Amino acid sequence: MPTASETAAVRVTFAGIDEAGLGPLLGPLCYGYSVFRAPQAGADLWKTLKPAVTGKVGREDKRFVVADSKVVFQRTEVSARRLEKTALGFLSLLHPERLPPHNGHSLAWESPRELAVDADTIRAHPWYAPLEQQLPRHQERGGLELSVERLSRTLSREGVELLDAGVRVVPERHLNASFARTDNKARTAWNELAVVLRRVYERHAHDGLRLTVDRQGGRMHYAPLLRELFPGSNVRCVRETEPLSAYVVLERDGPRRMRIVFAERGERFSFAVALGSCLAKYARETCMSAFNATVARHDPALAPTAGYMTDANRWLDDARGALASAGVTRADLARSR
Repeated sequence: MPTASETAAVRVTFAGIDEAGLGPLLGPLCYGYSVFRAPQAGADLWKTLKPAVTGKVGREDKRFVVADSKVVFQRTEVSARRLEKTALGFLSLLHPERLPPHNGHSLAWESPRELAVDADTIRAHPWYAPLEQQLPRHQERGGLELSVERLSRTLSREGVELLDAGVRVVPERHLNASFARTDNKARTAWNELAVVLRRVYERHAHDGLRLTVDRQGGRMHYAPLLRELFPGSNVRCVRETEPLSAYVVLERDGPRRMRIVFAERGERFSFAVALGSCLAKYARETCMSAFNATVARHDPALAPTAGYMTDANRWLDDARGALASAGVTRADLARSR
């Protein structure tokens, strides 16, 4: 029998980060992340967790679907149930009681193991007040709890642990303030992502971490940004190409070490990125549901919006009366970039 130290030596900690909502005119920008520890041979969790998890959408498949959120969710009730099952199912593994027993969603650092916007955010963005509703919204709680138990048993049998997962929600006014400071959308996006990067590094890189970040936009050179973000570490560039950029970050006076890869379509080969994509999308969709519900109180006939550019402009025109009744201006809720 291997000793505990020998067993630990063949295990790997890996993480993934993805975003939802970088391009829309309305609604928040969300960063989802997940961190796993697994046997080296089990790093491909789609294979390891196959009895409970799949990367494809199937009509009769009862497994959790972990994939690019664009695959998991297509703005139908069926896909909303599928996305919610994946997001809440994995998040609930971090709760001793499984599904969180109270209202609130953890869309912020204060409660990172649930899906909640803190009170200060809601005061500044009152259209998110309906987030106080209880989850799940799209399916029966008991059935989800049974699915989570099957998922938990599968992870345990394969020696896989979900160490951490959550969502960073960046609301509209915060984004606009950052746009004003940086005068650069790409720099603002990096600054918000950097908060998640630092959190994952500080919490999970003590024994080595492999982190994959889904790359957005055309940026290919990250070494200067990483050196700025981690001033107490040495940053070595491993590779910088069109599909991916890879670096090693080594803490100078501490145990932390991390290999970080920025990759196009990272959700295709990183289970942790794919789960991060689902968490971010679920958070954004939950926020947009609250957004639409709030405004609908002033105009029940107003068609909801997902917040993306063309439809958002339609919605802003249609919602002028409702927004005036609510005392909200376009500048309050629309992004400046």
